[in-house]
Amino acid sequence: MKFNAYGRKIEVVRSNEKWEVFFLGDEGKKRIAQDIFIPSDVRQKDLKNYLEDILHEWAAPENDQVIDL
Repeated sequence: MKFNAYGRKIEVVRSNEKWEVFFLGDEGKKRIAQDIFIPSDVRQKDLKNYLEDILHEWAAPENDQVIDL
């Protein structure tokens, strides 16, 4: 699942019973977001709310929400 989280593009992937988060670059590259941890028991339908909770420090007046891409 891809999101624009307060102006930063990220991808969340389920792998081996855990969530992995990647930063997405404009040129199609991605890198692991080692500082973002999502517990394995967070359900897919709850990801957006979870990201809003843990990443709210990224918010700015022009980027004030987490949206699906």
